[in-house]
Amino acid sequence: MTSRVCVNNPDKFCYICGRYALKKQRTPITEFIKSAYFHYFHLEIKHQDKTWIPHNVYKMCIETLRKWKIGQRKYTPSVSSSCYTQVNINNEDFEVAETDSDIVQFDLSDNDMAKPFTQNALNDTIRDLGLSKKSTLLLASRLQERNLLASGITFTWYKHRENEFLPFFFAKDSLVYCTNVLGLFKALGLDVYRSDEWRLFIDSFKRSLKRVLLHNEGRYASVPIAYSVHLKEIYENVEILLKAIEYDKHKWQLCEDLKIISMVLGQQFGFTKYPCFLCEWDTRAKSEHWTRKLWTLRKKLTPGTKNVSRKSLIDPNKILLPPLHIKLGLMKQFTKALNKERDCFKYLVHKFPKLSDAKVKEGIFEGPQIRSLIKDKTFEKTMTIDEKNAWVAFKKVIDGFLGNNKDPEYKKLVSDMLIFPKITLQHELKISLLVLSYRLLSKMYSGKCQRRASRKVPPRYQRNRVEISRKMGHPHVSRLLLVS
Repeated sequence: MTSRVCVNNPDKFCYICGRYALKKQRTPITEFIKSAYFHYFHLEIKHQDKTWIPHNVYKMCIETLRKWKIGQRKYTPSVSSSCYTQVNINNEDFEVAETDSDIVQFDLSDNDMAKPFTQNALNDTIRDLGLSKKSTLLLASRLQERNLLASGITFTWYKHRENEFLPFFFAKDSLVYCTNVLGLFKALGLDVYRSDEWRLFIDSFKRSLKRVLLHNEGRYASVPIAYSVHLKEIYENVEILLKAIEYDKHKWQLCEDLKIISMVLGQQFGFTKYPCFLCEWDTRAKSEHWTRKLWTLRKKLTPGTKNVSRKSLIDPNKILLPPLHIKLGLMKQFTKALNKERDCFKYLVHKFPKLSDAKVKEGIFEGPQIRSLIKDKTFEKTMTIDEKNAWVAFKKVIDGFLGNNKDPEYKKLVSDMLIFPKITLQHELKISLLVLSYRLLSKMYSGKCQRRASRKVPPRYQRNRVEISRKMGHPHVSRLLLVS
């Protein structure tokens, strides 16, 4: 038997999550913490006059609560079920011990006992590890040999785990596609399906095509509905695929890179005179690229006129402009305009040593790399005055226009970015779309479609989200479309 009195000072533990925190990692409980704690947990911080109650909070928990309160984060610190700071202190019917002499004794001898995997725990582990069928069966059998599976747990069904979804798919020639989207969603645990809540994404490579549905607010996992390892990324194959999944019936919105957008709208490839599907921006009129903001809007895309060669496969009003691709295009042009002999460009080479010289010269960066540069103050110190002004304007456009929230002065931010020509930047289609976007703000994929809900997910959605995540998390769902 052992005493419940902790050998450590309770103030060394976090009141919210119960974890041990070093002195520099904890801070006293303030009125803000009490308010944020109450609004999220619907519980008050009580019994601060007791010596065995923690009076400090882990700094990470404070930051997480702060972001949740302003809507920048959905999840908050989780309270452990065994955390003594939360088990009883908010229970009005519980009698709080006044002194250490009132503390009871309990036995800790069974705390080291093994906890067998339940069926849900096993499924989650396999999903998180991304195991194949063979690896799943091997892991489960090893756990069973060591009596680490709870009684009644079965795993042989993993051999045929795709059978639940096979009735909703059909294989024809080199294409596998979903023939019953509504039935597939019900099988995944989502009883209510609305096509306007989902957008179609075409994940294409040189020798494969894949179609997935993405939820506009990110509540559910992606749902693959078509796949082919033989079809190339051309107009004819995209047309076949859209007909197979009955796009005309669902009419999802489409968010793709500019290459796919041009393809589905029947535009010509290459360096054409009128590459934009929104307006008649002229690539040949270079003298007007940085001075003219307003270009004639396209009324319709007519085959045979202004670089439109075929009929559109979808309604242009269903197109969502991808901010990420526009951001990558702007970063590419900014990097290409830098003087290769000056410190700014040399700093890029030094900061990303794993990137080849060719990629750095062409400005081929990924999203995380751009974010790291935006936070890097040293990078700005290596720039000239014109380069720094252009870079600051670029960052403001990212934060105030290409992000989740729109700055009230977003028009001015985009206009200020026209300082780019001072560093001999080349004008391209993505810059034209950016300048045009503040006239057609609804075309930009952002806002509701991009941000996560800042509030808790309603209980009626909790079961569906967990169920879809569990079912879609298994590798067989994504590999199911490979069967052809």
